[in-house]
Amino acid sequence: MQRDLTKGNLLKNIVVFSLPFLLSYFLQTLYGMADLFIVGQFDGANVISGVAIGSQVMHMITVMLVGVATGGAVMIGRYVGAHDKENVSKTIGNTITLFVIIAAILTALLLLLVSPIVTIMSTPKEAIVETSNYLKICFIGIPFIIAYNVISSIFRGMGDSKSPMYFIAVACVVNIALDYYFIGTLSMHASGAALATIIAQAFSVIVAIITIVTKQLIQLSFSSLKFEKETITSILKIGIPVSLQDGFIQVAFLIITIIANSRGVEISAAVGIVEKIISFLFLVPSTMMQTVSTISSQAIGAGKKALARKTLFTSMAISTSIGLIFAISFQFISEPVIALFTHDAQVVQLATGYMHSYVFDCAIASMHFCFSGFFVASGYSIVSFIHNVASIITLRVPGAYLASIYYPKTLFPMGLAAPAGGVLQLAICIGFYRYLRKKNKI
Repeated sequence: MQRDLTKGNLLKNIVVFSLPFLLSYFLQTLYGMADLFIVGQFDGANVISGVAIGSQVMHMITVMLVGVATGGAVMIGRYVGAHDKENVSKTIGNTITLFVIIAAILTALLLLLVSPIVTIMSTPKEAIVETSNYLKICFIGIPFIIAYNVISSIFRGMGDSKSPMYFIAVACVVNIALDYYFIGTLSMHASGAALATIIAQAFSVIVAIITIVTKQLIQLSFSSLKFEKETITSILKIGIPVSLQDGFIQVAFLIITIIANSRGVEISAAVGIVEKIISFLFLVPSTMMQTVSTISSQAIGAGKKALARKTLFTSMAISTSIGLIFAISFQFISEPVIALFTHDAQVVQLATGYMHSYVFDCAIASMHFCFSGFFVASGYSIVSFIHNVASIITLRVPGAYLASIYYPKTLFPMGLAAPAGGVLQLAICIGFYRYLRKKNKI
């Protein structure tokens, strides 16, 4: 269902669009954790390790695909704002055509690279078979994963955040039910977890297509599917920097995890627990980034640059306020929250120190995430790429590494690397924003 977010009360539009999006992110996070949790109820460390490593690889691939799909969502949003139905249809069609090609190439390529990927991930020898099985099945299901994310991006570009929420809810329920059946009843181990994920995604895509056709939610003709170089170029110009940015972020997380792992099992566990908690807290800035991107895209398409800027700062105020609440609250509640995940007193102590410093990034990220959504909507996704890469290369990874050397007994300094990197990102965003405003480009 197409929704014009440039009309009516801005605050109401932000809330109405962001809440279903937030729930979708929550379900997606829950979806990602379900395999690991259920495997832990029935299988040993080798299967748990296989699913953990495999899901980490799949998460990285998925976020990069979503990054490319963002290009289509932004272009659709602009044409929706301009009430240009022909170009909305053409962009949707070309987005589908582009990802059909990507799905075919990526599936074949990844199936050939299973063994090298397992090696690069330093997979323990006990988990090599389970990791390989998990990845092979997931790679075969790449077309379904791509289909779900493309459909979701198309709907969000049209201002509809509710439909993707329903689709991911269906996938989540099916995935959990099949996990218990394949892993618990049939003892299929990591293969069962992977198969449950792919079948759930496929079921979700089928439900989405049936809904689209029966309710005529998307108007599309066969001519819209014809490959058009200009449209594809516009999608990729926006999507590729976002995809690379998200890929670098995942690589950075992987490196920081490796740094933590090298310091011992207690520190590894502490960092792992905090990263899980932070992933939930970051649902808010991530949601606001997508909200700013969607509403600003429509506003720019409608020629309402002032509305796009107002969307940026209104969303930033909401997101930053919530981020500050998280940052302050976790100075007092970190220890009991972390204790829910482990009874090891040393792990709790280490994780609490890490959380106390790391959590301030929630407030800082709330600002530069909103800027990223605005820059992507404005056609300057390269700015988001620049500030993320600059932060990773100069502060986040080096800071975590140096802290691990000079402060081996505590994780508080290591946690400071994240907000320090966030401050640099915010400074770069403000600088680019002021430059583009001076040139009257935004």
